Amino acid sequence: MLHEILLSLSGHPSPLFRSAAGAPGTHGAALADDGIITPSERALLASLAHLGNLHIKLRSFTAQIAVQHASVICRAVAAAVEEIHLAAFQRKVLEVEEGILRKDAGLVGAYDIVPLTAVVGEFGGWTRRMEWLWEVVQFMMGGKEGGCTGAMVIDRLRGELQTGYRDVEEAARSLVGIAEVAWLKQVSAWILYGKLPSFGADDFFVQRAEEDEEEYTCANSLLPSFVTPSTAASMLFVGRSLNQIRVKSAEDPSLRGTDHLFTQLAQLAKLQHPLDSATFARTVTDIRHFLSRTTLQRLLPPAKVLEILQLLRDFFLLRRGEFAMALTQQADDKIRSRWRRAENLAYEKRDGLANVVVKDGEVAAVLARTWSVMGSMQGEHAEEDEGLELARSLLRLTLHKSRSGSKTPTAARDLTSIAPTPFRNLLFSVPVVLTLQIPSPLDLFLGQSDLQTYTAINSYLLSLRRAHIRLTDLWKITSLRRHHPAPPAPPYGSTRGGRAKVLLLRQRHTSRSNILRNAWATASATIFFLGETEGYLQTEVVAGLSEGFHQWLTAGEDEQREESHAKPPSPKRSSSEEQDEEEDDIWLAESTSSRLSVSEKHESDNLSSYRHPHDPQTLATAHRCYLRTLTRRLLLTRQSFTDPLYELLAHTDRLVALIHRLHAVWTAADLEADVGVVDAFVDLAREERDVQRDIRDVEGRVKRGIEGLIAELRQLEADGAAAWAEEEEDGEGEDDETDVMGETGRYVPRRVGGVDRLLMKLDFGSWFGGQRGDDEF
Repeated sequence: MLHEILLSLSGHPSPLFRSAAGAPGTHGAALADDGIITPSERALLASLAHLGNLHIKLRSFTAQIAVQHASVICRAVAAAVEEIHLAAFQRKVLEVEEGILRKDAGLVGAYDIVPLTAVVGEFGGWTRRMEWLWEVVQFMMGGKEGGCTGAMVIDRLRGELQTGYRDVEEAARSLVGIAEVAWLKQVSAWILYGKLPSFGADDFFVQRAEEDEEEYTCANSLLPSFVTPSTAASMLFVGRSLNQIRVKSAEDPSLRGTDHLFTQLAQLAKLQHPLDSATFARTVTDIRHFLSRTTLQRLLPPAKVLEILQLLRDFFLLRRGEFAMALTQQADDKIRSRWRRAENLAYEKRDGLANVVVKDGEVAAVLARTWSVMGSMQGEHAEEDEGLELARSLLRLTLHKSRSGSKTPTAARDLTSIAPTPFRNLLFSVPVVLTLQIPSPLDLFLGQSDLQTYTAINSYLLSLRRAHIRLTDLWKITSLRRHHPAPPAPPYGSTRGGRAKVLLLRQRHTSRSNILRNAWATASATIFFLGETEGYLQTEVVAGLSEGFHQWLTAGEDEQREESHAKPPSPKRSSSEEQDEEEDDIWLAESTSSRLSVSEKHESDNLSSYRHPHDPQTLATAHRCYLRTLTRRLLLTRQSFTDPLYELLAHTDRLVALIHRLHAVWTAADLEADVGVVDAFVDLAREERDVQRDIRDVEGRVKRGIEGLIAELRQLEADGAAAWAEEEEDGEGEDDETDVMGETGRYVPRRVGGVDRLLMKLDFGSWFGGQRGDDEF
C-alpha cells in the first residue's frame, strides 16, 4: 500500500487512489465493506488522492502550455512550474521513500509499522501550494475572453504576492521572477536592438501599424500594470529610433554598430524582481538618454529640428503673410476661371456645373503658382530663400478625403478636443488641407497627429486671413467708391445736353452710393472685427507661445546672450591704480581671483547643462504640450465659438460675391443705357432688385453673426476663470502622464492670451444697441 501511495504521488495513476477519491457513499463504502480500507484510512487517503491528481494534471497541462501556448511568458511560467515546483514535490516524495527505507524514527514506528498519518503529515504543506499552482495553470489555459497574455499572467502573479500564506508567496515570487525575465528579454531586444520578438510578437506590447508596416503602435492591453504610460512611450520611442538608425546605417557608415547597446544590458540585468515601477522607469530613461547622446545627435541634430519648426511656424501658422495672400488670390482666380468656363459651356451643354468640381491636380497647380508668385516677390537679385525652397519640396495642398471605418490611433487622441468645424471648406468650397511630407529622421518627434493638428490650425487661421483679404479687395473696385466715368469735358459739358448728362451721372452715382452705404459699413465693421481677432490670435497667442517654445528649445544660448548684454562693462583704470592694488594685498587678490574662477566655472557648468540639447522624446512631449495649449488659446476647442465664426465667414463670402455681382449688373446697365449694348437673355432691373434684397439679408446675418461672436467672447470671459483653470489642470495632468520620472527642464507653456484684451478692442458703439434702424449705420 505504501508503494501505491508513493507511486501515485509521483504522478502515476492508481486504483487505490481512484477508489479513495470517490464519493463516500459509493466506491469508498464498497471498499470499506470489503474490509480493504477502513473509513479512517479512506479519509486520510482522500487528501493524498487529491494531491496526486493535482500532480498528474499539473504535469499534463504544463507540458501542453510549454509547447503550444502563443505567449512566451506563459510558456516560461509553465516550464518553471514543472521544473521547479513539481520537481521539488517529486524530491519530497523521494525523501519520504528514503526515510521509510532507512527506517527513520519520524516515519517508522515499532515493529516496522509506518503510520499512515505520518505519511500524510509529510505532505500536509503541499496541498495549498499545489492547489494554487493549479489555479495559475487554469488561468493560463483560459484567461479572459478565451485567451491569456503574458501581461495578464504577470499582473496575476504580482497580485498573489499580497497573500497571507508564506509558501504561496514564495511560489508566486519565484514565478514572477521567471515571467518578468522572459518579458525583459523581449523588451531588451526592442530597446537595445530595435527588433520585435521573432516568436510571440502578437503578445508583445509593440505592434506594427495596419496602415503602414514601418510605423509602430503601443498596445496598452499587452502592458503589465507596473509599466507607466511614460515608460511605455519611452520604450516605443527607443525602438523606433533604432529602426531609423538601422535604415540610415546603410547610407551613413558612421552610424553602423551604434545600435548594439551592450553597456546598457548590464542595467537591465541589475534589476531586482519583482520589478519596481520607478526603478524600471529610470532604467529606460537612462537607456534613452544614452541613445540620444551617442547616436541621435548625429541622426537628428538640433539644427534640423529648428528648421522644420520654423517651416511649420512660417507656413502653417502664417508667420509669412505673403503665403496666405498669394494662396488666397490663386485659389480665387482658379474658382473664377472654372465658373467662367462653366457659364460658357452651359449654353452648349447641360452639364456645365460638372466642370466646377475641383480636382487634385488643379489644387496642386494652385500651390505651384503660389510658389511662383512668392518667388517673384523676392525680386531678381534677391538672395535664395532656403525656407521657401524647403517648403516647396515638403508642403502639399490636397483634397481631404475622410476614411470611413478607420480606427483612431492612440497618439491622435488630442485631436478629439478640436472642434469639428469645417474651416477647410472655405478655400475651394471643398475640403482642402495643407499637409507636410515628414522626412525620415524628423518623424522621431513629429507624428501624424501633430501634423493633423497643424493642418486644423492652418485651415482656421487661413480662413480668417482669406475673409480679411477678400473684404479689403472690395475697396479696389474704384467705380463703386467714386464717380466713374468723369463728366464730359468742355465745351460739351457746358451745353444743356452736357449738363443733363452730368446731372444724370451724379444722380446715378448718388443712388448707387446710398444703396451700398450699409454694405460698405457692414464690410468695414467686419474688417475691423476680423483684423482685431486675427491680430489677437497671431500676436498674442501664436507669437507668444512660439517664442516661448523656441526659447525652451534653445535654452542657455538666449540666457547667455542676455547676460552678456546686461553685464555692464568694467571701467578702465590707470596702470598706477592697478599697481597700487596689487601692492596692497597680493594674498587677498589671489583668493578673490580663485573665488571668481570657481564661481565662473560653476556658471559655465550650468550654462553647458542648459545648452545640452533635448532628446527627441522630450522634444516630442513638449511639442504636443505646445500644440495642445495653442489649440486651446486659439479657441479652436470651443465649438460654441468656431461654429458661429464659420457661419460669419460664409456670410462674408456671400456678401463679397453679391457686391461683385451687383457691380457686374450696374456695369451691364451702364453699357445698355449709355452705349446701347443690350443682353436679351438678362433682365437687369429684376436681377438688380434681387441682388439688393440678398445684400440686405446678408448684411443682417453678418451683423447678427458679429454680435453673437462678441457675446460668446463675453461669456467666455465671464466663466473663463474657472473653466480655463480646469483646462490648465487637465493639460498639466496630460503632460505629467508623458513626463518621465526624474527628468528636469520640462517645457511649461507661457501664459498668453486673454479674451479680455480682445474684447477691449471690439467696441462697436451703438451698432448693436438698436438705436438706429437696419438701414442706417
